[in-house]
Amino acid sequence: MNKKLLFPVFILLVLLLCCKPKSTAPSAELIGDIQLKRGHVISCSPSGKQFGSAEFKITCGKEVQEDFNLAINLLHSFEYDEAEKAFAAVIDKQPGCAMAYWGVAMCNFHALWTPPTQAELKKGTKALQVAQTLQTSERETGYIDAIASFYTNWETIDHLTRCRNFEKGMEKVYSSYPEDKEAAIFYALALCAAADPNDKSFSKQKKAGDILNSLSLDQPNHPGIVHYLIHAYDYPELAPEGLAAARRYASVAPSSAHALHMPSHIFTRLGLWDECIESNIASIVSAQCYAQTAGIKGHWDEELHSLDYLVYAYLQKGENDSAKKQWDYLKTITEVSPVNFKVAYAFAAIPSRYLLENRKWKEAASLQPTPIHFSWNNYPWQEAIVHFTRLMGSVHTGNLSSAKEELKELNRIHDTLVGQKDSYKANQVAIQIKTAEAWLALNEGKPSQAQELMQVAADMEDKTEKHPVTPGEVVPARELLGDMLLQMNKAGEALQAYEADLQKHPKRFNAVYGAALAAKKAGDTQKAAMYFQQLVEIAGHSQSTRPEIKVASRFLNGPIAQ
Repeated sequence: MNKKLLFPVFILLVLLLCCKPKSTAPSAELIGDIQLKRGHVISCSPSGKQFGSAEFKITCGKEVQEDFNLAINLLHSFEYDEAEKAFAAVIDKQPGCAMAYWGVAMCNFHALWTPPTQAELKKGTKALQVAQTLQTSERETGYIDAIASFYTNWETIDHLTRCRNFEKGMEKVYSSYPEDKEAAIFYALALCAAADPNDKSFSKQKKAGDILNSLSLDQPNHPGIVHYLIHAYDYPELAPEGLAAARRYASVAPSSAHALHMPSHIFTRLGLWDECIESNIASIVSAQCYAQTAGIKGHWDEELHSLDYLVYAYLQKGENDSAKKQWDYLKTITEVSPVNFKVAYAFAAIPSRYLLENRKWKEAASLQPTPIHFSWNNYPWQEAIVHFTRLMGSVHTGNLSSAKEELKELNRIHDTLVGQKDSYKANQVAIQIKTAEAWLALNEGKPSQAQELMQVAADMEDKTEKHPVTPGEVVPARELLGDMLLQMNKAGEALQAYEADLQKHPKRFNAVYGAALAAKKAGDTQKAAMYFQQLVEIAGHSQSTRPEIKVASRFLNGPIAQ
């Protein structure tokens, strides 16, 4: 036979051997190996399952479209366990639905939270391996390939790089299908996930915001649009842009504890403490209901996350009694599920905030966080908060030897985080270390060195952004700079520090009070009156027992103010 004729036949055979045909349904064994979460979707809203009105058209058939839409709505509100149940319901009805396995992979990604565990990464990988064997459309293949780029080589490629791979994958889907609104919304999520927290241009977040805002008028009840707008604008410079979405999200998805909590991210940024309190009380009630209905042993992690934001808001209104009540409640919590970074942060931050904001230095120096058996070694950044609190307490009670021991612990934790290549958290601890060195220097009679170190700490913090897990730094470094300058009788410089802090943290109780005192000492009675008046207005009708309110009232009612 002619060799020229044989060659194309050979090529055809190679192609046939290489191109394994897609299947219509996986085996029961493959599905079972994923270990899907199953059960009825839990809703703690008295009016039933209200998670929003997203619609994501798929090729799997009308009989599963409603279940798939429910899963998508849950996914957009980060109700990952319940979303996986809904995707599993699709799989049970239509095992060959590739996009249901895509959904399972998305549930184990949780884009804007802490990186997935190894177990979650393995589960997501298994789900995608099934998805990639199934017949589907080119559009749906684009979605599957996008999330697959996050899971590919997860053992060797760092989390942020894989988030950026997901961003690139979703950009392709977004560009290829400009009429696909879900592609646009998930691309916006991918942009937020891939954003560098140290990038002060906020280019990715702004792009995400522009995409979402272009869709919001046509889809006012889409949970992903309002949710991701809040995340995109969860920065001091951008927060006003997110207020409309924040005030809408809870009504869009009232059955989601996370949706009830998320508005408080923007409320906190803008100093809207009453709205923040209302938001988190509602979220806590919903989270408690969820834990009971789901049969969770102990408390659900979402409750503790909301509790931290609630305590922060109470403290900014000067409502010490309410804040202390929540801390006392936290002490009764011994079991939480799942145990994760949010839980660790709440256990460390809530008592630290209460003690440091109220300058209860003796109690701060001896702080023992609860529960005692908690695995702090797994959460070094959160553990550092406790050591920092003890250090500040020790410094202010004159126990410099204990303070130096706590500083050693902070340095140890910093080295651990550097070894883990967690640059963001390592930098947060580095700010605490500089702050600690500053206050030690001040107490050792080195005021110039102390001021210089505290200035460095404040500048370092200004170059970073807070992690979404926290409503704010336990105590902002620039506020502490103001405290130090005021203590050094540098009232004018202290006022500048407090005012700079208030630009980033509006209506913080201690910063407003500090600015008022500094202005008064600097002889600017008009500005002092303005800040004292603001402090009284922040407290409102809360019946605050903070002595600072009495100082403000005396000044405002005295002859100097008039």
